[in-house]
Amino acid sequence: MATTGSATSALTSYLDRIGEPGARDADLPALRRIVAAHAESIAFENLDPFTRRDVRLDQESLAAKLVHGGRGGWCFEQNLLLRGALDALGYRTTGLAARVLWGRPADAPATPRSHMLLHIDLPEGPHVVDVGFGGLTLTGVLALEPEVEQATPHESFRLRPDGAGFVMQALVAGEWRPLYRFDLTEQCLADYEVTNWYLGHHPASHLRATPIAARPGTDRRYALNGTTLTVHHLGGPSERRTLQTPAEVCAVLEEHFRIDLSGLPDLDEALARLF
Repeated sequence: MATTGSATSALTSYLDRIGEPGARDADLPALRRIVAAHAESIAFENLDPFTRRDVRLDQESLAAKLVHGGRGGWCFEQNLLLRGALDALGYRTTGLAARVLWGRPADAPATPRSHMLLHIDLPEGPHVVDVGFGGLTLTGVLALEPEVEQATPHESFRLRPDGAGFVMQALVAGEWRPLYRFDLTEQCLADYEVTNWYLGHHPASHLRATPIAARPGTDRRYALNGTTLTVHHLGGPSERRTLQTPAEVCAVLEEHFRIDLSGLPDLDEALARLF
């Protein structure tokens, strides 16, 4: 951010986008409000790689897309945008990286560090936040304390010790499920740029093959995977339905995920590959 004025304007636009214009204090209560509001306001989505567009990680591009463009993004976009706002507010942040475990067998080979989360230094001690893990995006702030069940506005989470790092787990349907493994090694933007490019361009990347979107609501989570829409009700059953046309997918993206599709004129053509 080039000037104090432009930084202030960018922060104001971001806070307006998530519906928290008054969140100006760099403390734990404000952080909790910002994280919850960000997660509910800005959906996880991969529509750029799905439509073969580049994903850019500089703050100007992030603001143009996620703040002013009404779009969402994946983990690097989400957490880098959040980090820029938190830094402008005066928080002390560090970018971290994680190896995804979700949906993989326990004995599966290690994955690359393809996920981003944030470490936040607070007077109360170190905490972590993550507004970019798709269908289980954190809507709360976790103290960096192992073996402690921590409630969020949605699921409970805990951190299990794992060598020099931790395994993030979520309590899903009464079972602790591993999401990813991370340590506290600081990552640079260049580290994220390499993985971001790979996920957006490699032919084997699942994030190019099918549309994915996720957004938490007040009492539920919405998830789209290809042509399947799932609504997970907190403490209740899940509803699933198969979408039948590209137009139906677009309507769901706009209604449930609050994504502005006006900048994706070729989305219908890309979605036609699924039918």
